[in-house]
Amino acid sequence: MRPSETSTETNMSVSENHIQELVMEAQRRAPLDTAQLLQQETDEVVGEVLKQMHPAPAYRILLRFPKSRRHIIVKLAGEHVGEPWGDAQKFPEDSVGRLMEPAVAVFSPDLKVSSAVEKVREWTHDTLITYGYVVDDDQMLIGVLAMRDLLLARPDDELGNVMLRDPFLLNPETTVKDAMKEVVYRHYPVYPVCDKEGRLLGTVQGYMLFEHQNFEISAQAGAMVGVRKEEHATTHWRSSLKMRHPWLQLNLVTAFVAAFVVSLFEDTIAQVVVLAAFLPVLAGQSGNTGCQSLAVTIRGLTLGEFKSGVYHHVLVKETLLGLVNGAVVGLVAAIAMVLYAYQTEAAQPLMLGLVVLLAMTGACLASGVTGVMVPLTLKRLGADPATASSIFLTTATDVVSMGMFLWLANVLVLR
Repeated sequence: MRPSETSTETNMSVSENHIQELVMEAQRRAPLDTAQLLQQETDEVVGEVLKQMHPAPAYRILLRFPKSRRHIIVKLAGEHVGEPWGDAQKFPEDSVGRLMEPAVAVFSPDLKVSSAVEKVREWTHDTLITYGYVVDDDQMLIGVLAMRDLLLARPDDELGNVMLRDPFLLNPETTVKDAMKEVVYRHYPVYPVCDKEGRLLGTVQGYMLFEHQNFEISAQAGAMVGVRKEEHATTHWRSSLKMRHPWLQLNLVTAFVAAFVVSLFEDTIAQVVVLAAFLPVLAGQSGNTGCQSLAVTIRGLTLGEFKSGVYHHVLVKETLLGLVNGAVVGLVAAIAMVLYAYQTEAAQPLMLGLVVLLAMTGACLASGVTGVMVPLTLKRLGADPATASSIFLTTATDVVSMGMFLWLANVLVLR
């Protein structure tokens, strides 16, 4: 035997041993932990590991890989992972169907309890079984089996007499956000997924719904400033540039709008130079007020709190908060303006203080209203309420705060 052939056989043996070790580790770990373990492996190794596992846990592991790798891994992992993956891709993005996996423990209603228990014993060597699902000849879901009820039932009894009838179920086309509103108070570990006719299509793990929604919520902070939810800390800088830069260009355009408003009052600033020192103070305070309102509104939309009549209540509440907060902060800022005006020997220091008070109050009131209206308007237009909301909010608050401040100074101080 040639040395090169011996080396090749040794490498193959090492590779096979490595894969077997990974398979054993995967069988002992939760899907998320296994996915983290396999992240550093090549797609070929990951595909081979999943190929040697039971389809159900293999599919759960697959879902925890980035979308860019899933398509490659599916081709390498074989049909038992590829078929459920292909079925899931038929449903909309961010839907329950995308997280659906095949139902394992499916029985007919006339099957004896003893036979069902034997089948469960066989299946549990490869995957975790939480519930059994009883279907008729047309695959219509007619009941769910809890393992406790199954084990305590008489061996010769039929499953139709043991099952829980009219079980709670999900539709594959339901969005994960809407599904979360239904399951948040139920806390079942697994939910059956059926079509509109009630035909069992698969199951979805409860923790998968919560993980997905948790990721969506964590992405909101970035979405409000133009960072897409597909971007992670490990995303390549070129991909990050493509996703972020268009929003920065939009922000630049909106910044020019605010700059244009300021340019309309160049003469005012030239005559009352002290105004320039308080422009960033006014913009910052009104912007923070708007961001508080925006955060509460987006959280309410995410949790489904905006029922009939809630819109008006939230708008009135944020308007009142903007008015009160603006008046209190404006009073402190007005005192600071008066002291600064006296120190710099500016004309009409008391009138300048009044300008700051009125401008701060009006700007915070407007920003509170804008923080509610921006996400609600985006939602009604069919857009994601969190998408770049902060960019639009910042533009609105800058234009209103600076424009109002300089206009009041022009009217009350210079005329």
